[in-house]
Amino acid sequence: MPSHSTRRQFLGTSSAAFSAMAFPFVSSRATATDASNSETLKIGLVGCGGRGSGAAKQALTADYNTTLYAVAGVMPNMAENTIKMLGDEFARRVDVPKDRQFIGLDAYQKVIDLCDVVLLASPPGFRPLHLKQAVEAGKHIFSEKPMAVDAAGCRMALEAVRKAKEKNLNVVAGYCWRYSPSRREAFKRLHDGQIGEVTSHFATYYTGPVKPMPPAAQRKPEWSDVEWQVRNWYNFSWLSGDSLVEQAIHSVDKIAWAMKDIKPLSCMATGGRQIPAEGGNIFDHFHVAYEYPNQVMAHLGSRQMAGCQNENMDVIRGSKGSLVIGRGSSPVIEGADRWRFRGEDKNMYQVEHDELFAAIRQGKTVNDGEWMMQSTMLGIMGRMAAYSGKRITWDEAVASEEDLAPDSLGWGDSFTPTPMPMPGKKA
Repeated sequence: MPSHSTRRQFLGTSSAAFSAMAFPFVSSRATATDASNSETLKIGLVGCGGRGSGAAKQALTADYNTTLYAVAGVMPNMAENTIKMLGDEFARRVDVPKDRQFIGLDAYQKVIDLCDVVLLASPPGFRPLHLKQAVEAGKHIFSEKPMAVDAAGCRMALEAVRKAKEKNLNVVAGYCWRYSPSRREAFKRLHDGQIGEVTSHFATYYTGPVKPMPPAAQRKPEWSDVEWQVRNWYNFSWLSGDSLVEQAIHSVDKIAWAMKDIKPLSCMATGGRQIPAEGGNIFDHFHVAYEYPNQVMAHLGSRQMAGCQNENMDVIRGSKGSLVIGRGSSPVIEGADRWRFRGEDKNMYQVEHDELFAAIRQGKTVNDGEWMMQSTMLGIMGRMAAYSGKRITWDEAVASEEDLAPDSLGWGDSFTPTPMPMPGKKA
């Protein structure tokens, strides 16, 4: 894995980069990389886990003049399984011989160089570097969420997506709810004032354990610290960003969306670990309270525990009514101007790729870059508040020198990650 000095050079960057954001950015300008309808687009997959395999399937479904041309992963068996699974469904459109199956922490660069469209679905700790390289190579991008795990990575990724904007490259984010037809209609009505001025937002992301850390006894003697941690990436903050940033970030993003992507003033949070961490260093529950102008508070509760109530819900209250999402089959507005979504709610994961490839074919640009980076930073800000036990302002968060990744790391290296956070105590 290349040195992380490329990340650290962004540590001195001021919060001006985030402060200068204007939202949303969606352009329909003709691009310098238009693809004619007769050109077969080569798709490259970086990250061969479940989400990566799903993204590749959706990309191949979105445009029938495409081929999966190269893949990158860290486990040979995962790359082979992905290729076989997709090949069974898409036959000749999966053309990935052994010499285009790249394995290792540096494999992403080889895929980027060979393909027209890259799907970034590796553990998010690597995402800023992958985004940077894909933009520099002039590729269209689908990037899974989150786009970074710390402020240093956010600044690096933000710089990359801004360069993508300058190059008229398509960048579509894996914040899938923004591609759900029912949620799009609901939030449009919200922003049009159907419930009046937003006065509060309460969101939940309550679910069971996700990718639990196995006990140390299951580690093979030949596995290095780095290999063991990458195999169990979800359980280490330098790779996943913690459960708030990796999974509940969808609810964080809906908070940002409801607030029209304006920056919060500050946040306070609690969090901790109830079930055994088995050597990992992430929390299994959070509660974050974001403070917005005019004393508007947005609360998010997340939990990953067995035997508890599961719920993924948003209750957004306004001066003239409320919008409820997640309780029932479709979004509902209650108040003087009542509404329920009754249209066709297409698969939001598929819509992401449909719109990405349509933009490429039509010579248009869709760039989710700046708002996807703000949502990512919003999640990191909440985690920082929970880890520290302190009130964190937006300006403090975006200027933070927090950098969870080591300067350089190899597959066979020894590496001890930061200990389990103890709010109120500095590590």
